[in-house]
Amino acid sequence: MDVILLERIEKLGAIGDVVKVKNGYARNFLLPNGKALRANESNRKVFEANREKIESDNAERRSAAEKDSKTVEGVTIQLIRQASNTGQLYGSVSARDLAEALEADGHKVAKNQIILDRPIKAIGVQDVRVSLHPEVSVTIHVNVARSPEEAELQAKGVDVMADMFEKDTAGFTEDFDPNAEPGEIPTDEPEAAAPAEASEEVEADEEA
Repeated sequence: MDVILLERIEKLGAIGDVVKVKNGYARNFLLPNGKALRANESNRKVFEANREKIESDNAERRSAAEKDSKTVEGVTIQLIRQASNTGQLYGSVSARDLAEALEADGHKVAKNQIILDRPIKAIGVQDVRVSLHPEVSVTIHVNVARSPEEAELQAKGVDVMADMFEKDTAGFTEDFDPNAEPGEIPTDEPEAAAPAEASEEVEADEEA
């Protein structure tokens, strides 16, 4: 389907561009959200007649977004979640969770403005992009941990999982027997009596 963009769409085009998109993308996202018009002669005339206002409204929204970006850029969101010993979360962190955390921190951001390719499913710190406007994006830091103490370590750059692994293996030492044959497993059990000695004891009992 050919559409006329009413705002800049990443990887598609700018205001006024006529682009071809998949029918489902147009019907389910662009058209109902007022981001585009069907590219027919009637809509072309409507767009040209209102181009100045459309561009003016966009400039105002962009200006507001640029102002908000100064307080959102670089913000760190800390989320405490339950996770296994391998760092995998029991559940996941979604765009909605991040939007709620940002709002609790005083930043009003809609969940659809958070660009999260897939839910966060492990502890750690990662950067997430937030699109405040089609032309204004910022980056926030998301620190997911099992406790405030762990979050503090991660904020300092400590790889918590790697640190735990090192502690688990630090006390482990492998038994070594220099006289053992290659592939032989060392053992502390006493050696069994030799077969010859056992035979001599049986013979002695029979003579008696």
